Amino acid sequence: MLVKHIRVLYDIDPRSWEHPADKATLSALRTLKGLDDLVANLVSVTTERSLKLMQLASSVKVTERQFPRVNALMEEVRETFDWPYKPTVFVTQSPFFNAGVLGVKEPFIVLNSSLLKTFEEIEVKAVLAHEFGHIMSGHALYKTLIWLITNLSLRFLPMASLITMPIMAALAEWNRKSELSADRVEVLAIQEDGPSLNALMRMAGGEDLSQVNLSDFFAQAEEYANQKTVLDSVHKLLNQVWLSHPFPVERIQELKAWTASGAFAAILEGNYIKRGLSGDTPEADIKDGFDYYKRSLDESDDPLAKLANGIGKGIEKAVGDIGDRLKDIFGSGS
Repeated sequence: MLVKHIRVLYDIDPRSWEHPADKATLSALRTLKGLDDLVANLVSVTTERSLKLMQLASSVKVTERQFPRVNALMEEVRETFDWPYKPTVFVTQSPFFNAGVLGVKEPFIVLNSSLLKTFEEIEVKAVLAHEFGHIMSGHALYKTLIWLITNLSLRFLPMASLITMPIMAALAEWNRKSELSADRVEVLAIQEDGPSLNALMRMAGGEDLSQVNLSDFFAQAEEYANQKTVLDSVHKLLNQVWLSHPFPVERIQELKAWTASGAFAAILEGNYIKRGLSGDTPEADIKDGFDYYKRSLDESDDPLAKLANGIGKGIEKAVGDIGDRLKDIFGSGS
């Protein structure tokens, strides 16, 4: 059997694949100089240490002699991204299809045992790459930072829950976009999208792939997207506003759109940002994120999006008219 050749993405910077909304939020957080170091130092000696001890006590640490194939797959992912740090992987007993990253200074990956029982090896590799993507982008640190800020504010500020609710809704939106970034890492690690799409179908309920069909699953995604009454839009918003992950039908569409956009092929051809050589500024990243949401509103035929876009354009026009009027008034008196 022919073994597929995987191209090594030498010195690739995570900004090469990050979703614009994810990248914008990360850039904004990184402008808070010193805060990230403070949180990293605090978490590394408290929560991170406790969590790692818990995994050492209750899970199986992946090594060359324990789950050796998982160990080899993790090394393959690390080599593909030319990344200096190889995280420790633990396998924990759980019936749920899930995995996660814990820790900040020495982050590690936890795989639920059910994945290894059901997923094909290449799908397990996709899951490992997804979690490794969170590590490369530094998501764990900022998710921890958000948790600390929120919990401290809730404890010490009166009426803090009312103040933080819109902030947490916005941060949950970033959290979902960070998952879309990590989905892209999967296809870059495997260099095709099939295993990632299969994994998403399994997580949605299609545990036995012989009982599901990818084309029908995409049709289901279209059916969901086409529910566009105002009431549907309200339900969609309320159903996901606090979720940490986008719905599987949204993720498969986002992933397929990205791989088909040309960005995926460009990276495989070597056209990507090299670590330490990006000329982009945090301000540029934040503007890209703003432009992404503005473009999404402009192109959307969702009634709530149209309403928000119409209100926004109306306000923009009104402000412009007021500005022009003031210029006329003050200009005529000069």
